[in-house]
Amino acid sequence: MKNSLLVAALVALAVSACGQKEEPAAPVAAPAVEAPAAAPVTEAPAEAAKEMSAAEAAKDSAAAAADSAKDAAGHAMEAAKEGATAAVEATGDAAAAAKDAAGNAVEAAKEAAGNAVEAAKDAAADAKPEMPKQ
Repeated sequence: MKNSLLVAALVALAVSACGQKEEPAAPVAAPAVEAPAAAPVTEAPAEAAKEMSAAEAAKDSAAAAADSAKDAAGHAMEAAKEGATAAVEATGDAAAAAKDAAGNAVEAAKEAAGNAVEAAKDAAADAKPEMPKQ
């Protein structure tokens, strides 16, 4: 009798443990665009055509999205080229302005040096005593 009670308790425990369901894992987010499921064999031809047109529409929209992305990348590349060209032109203009300013500074320095030489000559001539004529 003890053995039968023990066996009955073990069977009841095993059945209750196996009968419990596990909690399902967190649901996975569905992808944005799903491919249509395979059509069953018993499906009507009109329904199959609708699913094929849905597949074609999905394919067309994916192609349009890819084309749009390519166009956007092309526009971004053009804008970057234009920006680089403008930067090169601005750098060239700044270099030309710096060259002109340096040229003007050189001319001013030459003129100042010439004036200083003339002033020194005049000062030397004024400081030199005149010799009496014989």
